Amino acid sequence: MLWIALLVNAAMFVLELGAGMRSGSASLLADAIDFLGDAANYGLSLWVLAMALSWRARAALIKGASMLAFGVFVIGRVAWGAWQGIPPEPFTMGGVGLLALAANLGVAVLLYAYREGDANMRGVWLCTRNDALGNLAVMGAALGVLGTGTAWPDLVVAAIMAGLAISGGWSVVRQARQELAGTAAGAQLQGY
Repeated sequence: MLWIALLVNAAMFVLELGAGMRSGSASLLADAIDFLGDAANYGLSLWVLAMALSWRARAALIKGASMLAFGVFVIGRVAWGAWQGIPPEPFTMGGVGLLALAANLGVAVLLYAYREGDANMRGVWLCTRNDALGNLAVMGAALGVLGTGTAWPDLVVAAIMAGLAISGGWSVVRQARQELAGTAAGAQLQGY
């Protein structure tokens, strides 16, 4: 399942990067970068899947940090877009957002059973959930841009996506740190 998720996310990164650059959409670019981060995270999850909980928790720390970094990057892109004030092309935003939603819903169905697993698998599930919510928001932003003729709906959605990434990243980091503390305490007890 993680291999499928990895391939879907890598393909969507390439598609959304091109569409985001062509349309001038901050929310599509944010979503493209998120797809790239998710593809890397799925690859990392595959690498540590059979390893001990402490290694999976360390991998989850990396995932959480990447989600936090994504959120900070998007906040910077929103500030840049607000300064520029140029509205993106809404039809590309909406069409690509719909395609990205279909891709993420397919991955979410595959990963649903793992949403309450260890920090590593929970991080995979949170990434997918956040992506599907982000895709709905991108499509809403496309309608907002079409209706208002301004960049603000796109920028607001990109800021919300940044908030989701920061919140999800912090949750994964917190759980991974708890798992690492638990494995360290267990190792100390076994040493006596």
